[in-house]
Amino acid sequence: MSSEPGAQHHRASMGMVLLALIIGQICLHSTMAGVRMAAPLLVLSQSHATWTVGVLMGLFATAPIVLALHAGRLADRHGYHRPLYLAVGLTATGGAIALIATWCPLPWDFAALCIAATLTGAGANFGLITIQRTAGRTARDATELRRIFSWLGLAPALSNVAGPVLAGVLIDHGGFRVAFGALMLLPLLGLWWARRVPAETPPPAAPSARARSSWELLYTPGLRRLLAVNWLLSASWDAHSFIVPILGHQRGFSASAIGLVLGVFAMAVAGVRLLIPMLAHRLREQEVLVGAMLWTAAVFAVYPLVNSAWTMGACAVALGLALGSVQPMIMTTLHQLTPHDRHGEAIALRSMTINFSSAVMPLMFGFAGAALGAASLFWVMGVAVAAGSALARRIRTPADAVRT
Repeated sequence: MSSEPGAQHHRASMGMVLLALIIGQICLHSTMAGVRMAAPLLVLSQSHATWTVGVLMGLFATAPIVLALHAGRLADRHGYHRPLYLAVGLTATGGAIALIATWCPLPWDFAALCIAATLTGAGANFGLITIQRTAGRTARDATELRRIFSWLGLAPALSNVAGPVLAGVLIDHGGFRVAFGALMLLPLLGLWWARRVPAETPPPAAPSARARSSWELLYTPGLRRLLAVNWLLSASWDAHSFIVPILGHQRGFSASAIGLVLGVFAMAVAGVRLLIPMLAHRLREQEVLVGAMLWTAAVFAVYPLVNSAWTMGACAVALGLALGSVQPMIMTTLHQLTPHDRHGEAIALRSMTINFSSAVMPLMFGFAGAALGAASLFWVMGVAVAAGSALARRIRTPADAVRT
């Protein structure tokens, strides 16, 4: 009985820290998502060429690819607060430069927006890596890791709604300057909540320790398989976002119907992440990953055969349940496979994989879709994901070894 008050205190303390981390990520990611929606609109309103929008959108993902490993090392060396201050500084500065762009003459406004896109993308990714690393350290076992990363996984979904909606409403009612001004201030709210996160004192490095390359982590047993599985599932997410509008247009669906299909997919993702904390003690990472990949392959096999918006919506819900369950399992496995003092670098490697996929795969989908047809892309991805489930079966964590 004496341990029960201690367990209750731990849960209460962990809950407050987790809330602070979620709010911190929402503040950073919402700013990036809002600028990512508003900046192209400003570019088009200033009569810039359409190709400039593509350049602008690519910069949001380029900086995270280049700076992810640095962010991971910084988090491993200094804990939560110093990297978070840098993330807030980068994101808020990006918002400020976007605001300045509204006063810049042509073509300097586009140059300023490119800088803003780079900084907000870098800041949001710095914050994501730092927050995910810190979240993993609040857990005492694998079950708590699943719960924590399920709750934390809601932050990007909420941010991708809050940021663009806030920016859109403010643009309509006050113009771009009001929108960028509000987005510039939003990351500062995360600093107030950062006080709820305990300061971390990393152990000093041994004087004789040699500098270690982050790429050495790829030799960690199981990590390359995990990153490959993560890439396949991330590409599945990108494929769905890319193909559904094309498929819907080909079948004569209205814009609202296509939006509804994508919307119910996002709702299913959020719903399964709300459900996982209640089932965390019954789940095993390997089983969930294998099941999600086979389920995704099955949905992709059916998707091109349905002809109504309602049946496409049903497929989107099924796919959202599968892909929404993956992120908590990937993060839990990542923390169990990699050394405790290098979690930040490991998360950075995963971040690089996802951002590279998001930058490159739409181009590949475009070329492949032109050659094979949009519907065939679902079948190609389904075969790839089904084959990749063999990799997921071979991923074993220390907890799996204890069970056997």
